[in-house]
Amino acid sequence: MELLKECKENDNYSPLVRVIGEVFSCTESLSTSFLKTEKSEELEEKLDEDKDIDESAQKLTVEQDESVQNNVTVDIEAVRRVYRAIFMQGSSRTENALLNALMYLSPTVEIDLRYKKPLTLDPNYLNLFLIVMENPMLQSPEYLEVALPCFFKAMSLLSIPAQCRLAKVWSKYPIDNLKKKLEVLQQLITFKVISGQFGGIATRTLQVSEDDAIISATKCMKILYYSSILAGIVDKHNDTIQHSHEDPLNDLFGAIGHEPKERRTPKEDPLEKELGVKAIDSYKPAMSREDFYNDPLNEQIEMDRDFTHYKSDLDDRFSFLNYPFILTPATKNIGLYYDNRIRMYNERRMTVLHSLVQGQQINPYLRLKVRRDHIIDDALVRLEMVAMENPADLKKQLYVEFEGEQGVDEGGVSKEFFQLVVEEIFNPDIGMFRNDEVTGDYWFNPNSFESDGQYTLIGIVLGLAIYNNIILDVHFPMVVYRKLLGKTGSIQDMKDSHPVICSSLMSLLEYEGDVEETFMQTFEISLQDLFGAPVTYDLKENGSSIPVTNENRKEFVDLYADYVLNISIEKQYRAFLRGFQMVTDESPLKQWFTPEEIELLVCGSKHLDFNALEEATEYDGGFTRDSPIIRNFWEIVHNFDEEDKKRLLMFTTGSDRVPIGGLSKLKLIIARNGPDSDRLPTSHTCFNVLLLPDYSSKEKLNERLLKAVSNAKGFGML
Repeated sequence: MELLKECKENDNYSPLVRVIGEVFSCTESLSTSFLKTEKSEELEEKLDEDKDIDESAQKLTVEQDESVQNNVTVDIEAVRRVYRAIFMQGSSRTENALLNALMYLSPTVEIDLRYKKPLTLDPNYLNLFLIVMENPMLQSPEYLEVALPCFFKAMSLLSIPAQCRLAKVWSKYPIDNLKKKLEVLQQLITFKVISGQFGGIATRTLQVSEDDAIISATKCMKILYYSSILAGIVDKHNDTIQHSHEDPLNDLFGAIGHEPKERRTPKEDPLEKELGVKAIDSYKPAMSREDFYNDPLNEQIEMDRDFTHYKSDLDDRFSFLNYPFILTPATKNIGLYYDNRIRMYNERRMTVLHSLVQGQQINPYLRLKVRRDHIIDDALVRLEMVAMENPADLKKQLYVEFEGEQGVDEGGVSKEFFQLVVEEIFNPDIGMFRNDEVTGDYWFNPNSFESDGQYTLIGIVLGLAIYNNIILDVHFPMVVYRKLLGKTGSIQDMKDSHPVICSSLMSLLEYEGDVEETFMQTFEISLQDLFGAPVTYDLKENGSSIPVTNENRKEFVDLYADYVLNISIEKQYRAFLRGFQMVTDESPLKQWFTPEEIELLVCGSKHLDFNALEEATEYDGGFTRDSPIIRNFWEIVHNFDEEDKKRLLMFTTGSDRVPIGGLSKLKLIIARNGPDSDRLPTSHTCFNVLLLPDYSSKEKLNERLLKAVSNAKGFGML
């Protein structure tokens, strides 16, 4: 700062340029610059004349655990003051000096990290990454084009312990600061994607997964992703399967005489292991997960090739599926589709092989023949038989037939089957699930009279829907999807699942008076049994004689939430989980998707954007985008209310749900079905094709279309 003052007085910045070049281009000099000293706080007070310093940044303190103290000694506020002072001068020479210094520094850092172990020899080495990443000009074109690709390539070589320390330090920074760092990485990736000459499927030239700058930036983004998790709300509960150490699938196989199934455990992420926190542990990260998606990158990724790299055991093959935070749910869904189709193909191949060897009848599909009026009973019996005889058959491609109907299942019949099963399962008269009047979501009924088989069936249905890429109209709170990914429910989940109870429990936690005297509550709760008679349950041993006090109220709240979300429904949920895992036990769902994204997979998007559908629709049989009937069609549809729009989706696709990624992913086709007539519009739901006669007027089109979409169930001769 003194040197800068002298340069300003003399109007000569050469000494400053020389110092910047010497310090910022040398790993040893830069890593030992801006070190914390006993006078750091005094200097901070002395230089506090700069009113632009963010108050939250002033209060910033680096994490005080021993590992960070021993390895991160940089005075980050001093770094920020110097950068501000340099760039306030507006001198292009000093700014270029920083840029050039980074270009000289990066190859040296890469060599150090690739061939030496500088972090074990120099406790200050990690400081240089903290210093460089504070540069406010990193988003400028000069840095994006030349300096940052080299720097991030070097940074991506950091050891796992070093990445862990960096993630912990950054997690203590203000959120705005983290977002700026993320923006730098996103801009570099976007810049490389847009400016790069990446080939399409036909050319098969350079791919985004082969660009060093994109790969390095993605790897560095992973550090920020975990910083965001650490800086947010994290669940510290252990991963369990609902208070049981036994695998629900092995319970099933043991009961039906099969050998317990040897489960493939997914590879543990080394950074997660080092940090002691997983992505699934995050309730609410500091930065939203959508901030990490990169749309231009997702548009360029060839998922078939990326999926092949993901499955490869070769270490030199990079796959974005190993960094799922950067992929949109729609892109990951394509990867999941490939994974499921390969499993279907393998099951079909094994069936043909067994039939040839053992002389059995070839049955390459999971065939379900059901009566429309007895759909639950028929589906339950058939799926139970499959589970008993050969559970692997659940991983064959689904083929549904309604008894007495002529529809051939190319996907549309399956969609209707799932729709009817879901309607029946969640029927209040059956009593398997309770509907929350506040949230509209369904929760397991702990007093249900239904057998475990019914809950196993809905678990299978949920798994089959994901496996066969079919969207369901189900309404579960988010905790169900978190539990499916291996977590147990806690008080944080009750905000969505049981908001009224949660509000009462939070009031208890926040009460400032004497809890014992005011609430007179013990570790005992009142419930109703199957017949509505009152019963009590002790949340801990002798709970009825243990009062809830200011000291133990947190324990009471945790035990209460554990009972509501886990213990009280353990029997029903384990049956449900068993069915789900019968289909998805080998799926990469847990590695790729968050609970929110699993909900999107199951339920689809909630946004009915018919403008996006119009843009994506194709035409056939003589219709074009400019045909008068097509213009009339979209005018009519855009004026539909939400229910009529859902009916139209049901009529044309077999489901009223919006696919993951939005209606632009639907690929609707509108085809001409002859000249003007009194016939109703028809559809091929298996292929999302709407067949429209060339009606003579807009009024006739409106009347015929509404009649068709309002009376569309079942298959028959048209």
